[in-house]
Amino acid sequence: MTENEHEAKMARPRVAAGALFFDEQDQVLLVEPTYKDYREIPGGYVETGESPRQACIREVREELGITPAIGRLLVVDWAPNPAEGDKILYVFDGGTLPTEGRAQIRLQADELSAYGFHPVEDIESLTIPRLARRIRAAAQARATDQTCYLEHGALPQHGD
Repeated sequence: MTENEHEAKMARPRVAAGALFFDEQDQVLLVEPTYKDYREIPGGYVETGESPRQACIREVREELGITPAIGRLLVVDWAPNPAEGDKILYVFDGGTLPTEGRAQIRLQADELSAYGFHPVEDIESLTIPRLARRIRAAAQARATDQTCYLEHGALPQHGD
């Protein structure tokens, strides 16, 4: 195989990063993008030369107007999309946003119309299935002090 043939076969995934924030009742922060018909976690695509963690920090600052400490990696999800191709998504622990922190949120109006905290048990009714699985896995990883690798929002089965 020539170098060009090898290059042509290499994946060039889009990379995105987001943060999972909680309130004092362990509810998850979801935002309502103006350009989607479902809720999301704060975050977005990684730019050239930027690490996933740096992208997460930048996106949270841009979208929510806050700069809380972003904690450890909770989930990496390989989640290809028919319309967008291969994607790798990182979810970091945003921690608990106390009342004072929530009062400082200023939504990026051209991208987000609202935000709210929701019980993890209600996630499936608020977003797409793959993202709901990713959020549940991230919340579980946070609770058990672990990091998860996912495919399409789910733990791979042995033998896959």
